[in-house]
Amino acid sequence: MGPLQSDLGEERCLEIITRAAELGVNFFDTAEGYKTQPYLGKYLKNKRSGIVVATKSHAKTDDEMAVSVEKSLLELQTDYIDIYHLHSVRDCPKVFEERKGALRKLNQLKQEQIIKAVGLATHNVKVVNAAAERDDVDILFVLINKAGMGIVDGTTAEMVEAIEKAAHAGKGLYVMKALAGGNLLPDYHEALSWARRLEGISSVAVGVVSIKELLQNLKHFGLKTPETENVSPDITIKEKKLHILERLCTGCATCVEACPNNALFLEGEKAKINHENCILCGYCSPHCPLFLIRMV
Repeated sequence: MGPLQSDLGEERCLEIITRAAELGVNFFDTAEGYKTQPYLGKYLKNKRSGIVVATKSHAKTDDEMAVSVEKSLLELQTDYIDIYHLHSVRDCPKVFEERKGALRKLNQLKQEQIIKAVGLATHNVKVVNAAAERDDVDILFVLINKAGMGIVDGTTAEMVEAIEKAAHAGKGLYVMKALAGGNLLPDYHEALSWARRLEGISSVAVGVVSIKELLQNLKHFGLKTPETENVSPDITIKEKKLHILERLCTGCATCVEACPNNALFLEGEKAKINHENCILCGYCSPHCPLFLIRMV
């Protein structure tokens, strides 16, 4: 819902967050990089009790992480954060050396009870396996979906095995991209159910951009209220549009070559979308090596 994707604006985001909490949602995942911490902070200012908050930073050093955590505390309007992740932990095993300062700072802040748990957000099978053996990581926020889209350094089966290994090691686990960035919307219910059935998974992070989507998701998760019972049919691809995380795009053009509708092109070494030609067929998404193409 934030500025990097749907850009709904603070008022609309706060409306969705507030309604979610009123309907029983008690776990919110955000990040410094998403620029949505202030939206959640507007709600948390007066409603902190009973809410679990996870956020993230790309920081590498002790000092950088100290700045990020302070910023998160201010924007979230809270004096503690339940889960703080190293964001985008992609390369293994060198990431634990490159970002050892940031990880050290998070564990120091955990001792000071400013952070309750230290986590990693990752798409990488090897990172999950390595983190399962470390004492300085409590929580893993892992990319997994039944299609295997976006998994790095391994297959779907290997990621499932890594998740089970981490669970057996006592790590907390929750899932990102169960709907593969929107590409599995045609198989919405089974895609979510598949992720929820994985051993050790405690929660599934699902993005929403409207009250309608919120109600549809909560209906899937078993909430029965007049609102969810009367909500219109499930989310469909027709309601979505393609989105590319341009900040991370390297201009490799694999998505352009994969598009059968001439809807993608390169401009200034970044992939761009011609929405008039895009029919949301989803052919491009599996070809992006960095999993930067989503439906929002």
